[in-house]
Amino acid sequence: MTLIDHLRELRMRLIWVIGALVVGTLISMLFVSPLLQFILRPLTEAGAQPMAIGPTDTIGVFFRVSFAAGAVLAMPVIVYHVIAFVSPGLYPHEKRNLLLILPGIMVLFVIGALFAYFILLPAAVGFLQGFLGDIIAQEWTIDRYIGFVTRIVFWIGVAFEMPLVIAFLARAGIVSGPQLMRYWRHSIVVIAIIAAAITPTVDPVNMTLVMAPLIALYFGSVGIAYLVYRPRAPRDFSKEDFIPPEYRE
Repeated sequence: MTLIDHLRELRMRLIWVIGALVVGTLISMLFVSPLLQFILRPLTEAGAQPMAIGPTDTIGVFFRVSFAAGAVLAMPVIVYHVIAFVSPGLYPHEKRNLLLILPGIMVLFVIGALFAYFILLPAAVGFLQGFLGDIIAQEWTIDRYIGFVTRIVFWIGVAFEMPLVIAFLARAGIVSGPQLMRYWRHSIVVIAIIAAAITPTVDPVNMTLVMAPLIALYFGSVGIAYLVYRPRAPRDFSKEDFIPPEYRE
């Protein structure tokens, strides 16, 4: 394919992705109220009630929740078109491996999101509510709380996909178990930085709640890499269709 052909295909894929996001967002608009109650549960169970301080805050929250839920609904379509766009550059067995791990990507994302919602968020909200609570009244605005929840749930869900990503790269011969083990100290530092960016609080307890599963996922991924690693065979570009005949052997 020429560069123009690639750009045309990219445009087509983007149209499908945007269309899926629009449809998912429109469907989610019908269920904003129960979704918002579900998102607010960790805060209301801590004895707090969010408030809107601007005349358009509730409208902004309505569209933010609708778009976030719509993105979740559209995720299978988005992942499919991303894979369909990059798959021509993969070997046939790599394409099969990518299709095999596709359901697992969705499952691990959901598991990570549930961990963030049921384990991490209650601990974080409880800490924030009690920190200097006897001196300062804790009043949470709805727009900041929604951003706070969506950031934690999304990034923890993404982090939980690490084993499948490492497994795919190891199977493709891009990384191996020994390579990952050589850089385990660097990886822990990177994980600590990521946990600090994700964690909404400055206390070590909540940061540890984020770091512990990420470290466990990393070393679990290293073990998987040891099991599934396969050396990547060099590609013979002289036999590719896009190589002019005068440059072939």
